[in-house]
Amino acid sequence: MNINIWLEKQLLRRVDSVYEKIPQPVPDIKQLRQCKIISHRGEHDNRSVFENTIVAFDRVNAAGVWGIELDIRWTKDLMPVVFHDAGLKRVFGSDININQVTLTELNMHCRLIPALFEVIQKYGKKMHLMVEIKREIYPEPEHQNNVLKALFRSLAPKEDFHFISLRPEMFKLIDFVPSSTFVPSARLNLKRLSDLALTNHYHGIAGHYVLITDALLKKHHLQKQCVGTGYICSKNCLFRELNRGVEWIFTNHAVKLQAICDSIVGIGHGAEGIGQRA
Repeated sequence: MNINIWLEKQLLRRVDSVYEKIPQPVPDIKQLRQCKIISHRGEHDNRSVFENTIVAFDRVNAAGVWGIELDIRWTKDLMPVVFHDAGLKRVFGSDININQVTLTELNMHCRLIPALFEVIQKYGKKMHLMVEIKREIYPEPEHQNNVLKALFRSLAPKEDFHFISLRPEMFKLIDFVPSSTFVPSARLNLKRLSDLALTNHYHGIAGHYVLITDALLKKHHLQKQCVGTGYICSKNCLFRELNRGVEWIFTNHAVKLQAICDSIVGIGHGAEGIGQRA
């Protein structure tokens, strides 16, 4: 792991440990009912249940979570699959790189990685899809744009899905949705991406909850844009964000946070979940 990424993760863990201990008032019932929790790569531990897999997404769907964040990569034959990394090493211990094998070959090596069409067919209009566009070379950008256009034709931009990216220049490769479908995701470059979102009339911005200040939140709300914060891992942090008016709650603990909201509101879920919220 890159040393800078490791240091960043250690710092954020310390920040989480502080904020989870700061008591917060319970949000009102309306805020809790409208809470839009987004499961980051599904409910996974990468031991028994792996990230970005059907099993991981099924768990949050059954719990009534509003949305899932998923990543797409392209195979050698230009089929989009749902996976975060360029290669399988971190998650599955394999030396295979996704862009060096066809979809058929990938399925032979690892059946757990779903094609994007499988995820859309199974969860489209059941959960909101936050689809992360990774920075990678698009060898045939027009063809790849058309592939995505065909896959998402049954879904409504903004209502059913958004495209998000740490590299918003990737949005230029997608021309079949309005700019309000795009959401840049910031790390330490929050001001630049915030200005970009406002200038280009994106639907909003996402970033770490500590870095997104109340002033920045207000600026986007004044322009009728939404704000997402992550990665929320505790009740107090969840309540803080809801009380601030944050619309999208990105988290690695979606089932736990959804249960907290539901326990106060008094909602129960069947095996299929409820997915969409008002």
